[in-house]
Amino acid sequence: MTTNDFLARLADTIATRRPDRGGQPDKSYVAKLLAKGPDAFLKKIGEEATETVLAAKDGVAEKIIYETADLWFHCLVMLEYYGLRPEQVIAELARREGLSGLEEKASRDEPPPTR
Repeated sequence: MTTNDFLARLADTIATRRPDRGGQPDKSYVAKLLAKGPDAFLKKIGEEATETVLAAKDGVAEKIIYETADLWFHCLVMLEYYGLRPEQVIAELARREGLSGLEEKASRDEPPPTR
């Protein structure tokens, strides 16, 4: 199993939790986040990003991994809400492979169009 396959499977599972697809907010954390809308999951992303930074500052590998997993998970919920897939993010990272990060950032006038 590749990382991409796992992320796709996880994204598929998250998609089944959408309230408009039968996900029940009273029984599913993901359904609850999706039902509440962007403010709920964006707040969680902010919290998890902060916790990831703090874990990294502590330098404890297990904490870094745990908090990064939480951050990525909530980002996957966000992608689902907006009808996006982790494969699109991976494709964007692949597009950037081999490019100088400084040059790539300088070349962006605005975000690329949604594919």
